[in-house]
Amino acid sequence: MGKRSWGVPAVAAGLLLGGLLPRAAAETAEPPAGTPAATAPQIVSEAATLIDSRSGTVLFAQNADEPLYPASITKIVTGIIALETTPLDDVVTVSKEARNEEGTRIYLAEGEQLPMEKLLYGMLMNSGNDAATAVAEHIDGSKMKFAERMNEFVRDRIGTTATHFVNPSGLPDPAQVTTAADMAKIARYAMQNDMFRRIVATKTMPWNGQEWKSELVNHNRMLWDYEGANGVKNGYTTEAGYTLVTSADRDGMELIAVILKSPSSKQAYDDTAKLLDYGFANFETRTVVSAGQTFEVQDGAESTTWQANEPIAAVVPKGETPQTEVAADGQVMLRTAFGDQPIGRLTLASRTDERQAAPSDATKLASSADRGVTAMQRAVWYAWLFQLLLCAWMFRRRLKRIRRSGKY
Repeated sequence: MGKRSWGVPAVAAGLLLGGLLPRAAAETAEPPAGTPAATAPQIVSEAATLIDSRSGTVLFAQNADEPLYPASITKIVTGIIALETTPLDDVVTVSKEARNEEGTRIYLAEGEQLPMEKLLYGMLMNSGNDAATAVAEHIDGSKMKFAERMNEFVRDRIGTTATHFVNPSGLPDPAQVTTAADMAKIARYAMQNDMFRRIVATKTMPWNGQEWKSELVNHNRMLWDYEGANGVKNGYTTEAGYTLVTSADRDGMELIAVILKSPSSKQAYDDTAKLLDYGFANFETRTVVSAGQTFEVQDGAESTTWQANEPIAAVVPKGETPQTEVAADGQVMLRTAFGDQPIGRLTLASRTDERQAAPSDATKLASSADRGVTAMQRAVWYAWLFQLLLCAWMFRRRLKRIRRSGKY
């Protein structure tokens, strides 16, 4: 299958210079002279994407919408659902099914009781499939019911379009699929949770289980090998190949890279480093809307004023002036080679409907017609009054003539 990649040249071509304008009011312009043309990274893995963590803006994509197997990065979803639905001190009892789960484990014992928080560390750091099953069963009673929750969660809360889960751990199943684009959205959502961030950034932790006493070592080697890396999860199965989701922060700009179906662990890490290097070297965070700034958007006869309660920033190619638009609903959109992407929302300040502010042509015609009818009625009334007076005058004059002649 051919691979398609887009980088700074494509983004730069998609960005039009200018300020923040209402929709359809911008003009195109050439990039400034002297802007260096950066080379997009060559990615060996089947699918990849790079996004800005804060806005979700896509900076790079290669087969990002191709459905592929996720392997253990599935546990990102299991973890964030557990954090949003269950207290960390909830006591979880390990079932026989969880105890005998396949694949990577933290060697939980049947009947062992642990707080939810400890299980989440074991699942997200050491990729324990037994921990994932124990978490799912505690929340919904079974892996199947929990998978239904997972699908509803990522579809309705996060907005994924091609992701489907049948288990909480990522064990192989033909129906368990995701895309690089969807996983980037999922990781971005999860990394907004402070406890999730703390867990996936932890490198090592003592483990004192009933059957296994050791030290948990985070399987995501990017935490050791890449400057600024702060999460999130790796995975592997024979069917999925090597998968890796990584978040990294430098100079206040946080990026998320996703790799799917890499041929080796080394290649997954190399491709991820290429993506992050590319992002940090060629993009920067720019404030495109200042706090208190207002914008008027005309939508037919309706004129709406929108205001920013706080600054809105966007990640754009270095040296470029971003073009943004304010949609009719107050959404601020950044124009890129990947389409118009939302980066923030404004607050409604005022709205005016010109059809109510001034009389319509129909109203004016009706009023004019009313005035015309009134004038016509008045003219008819005067005519009748004149005729009545004329008849009375003629009758009186005739009566006088009769009296003078003596003839009655």
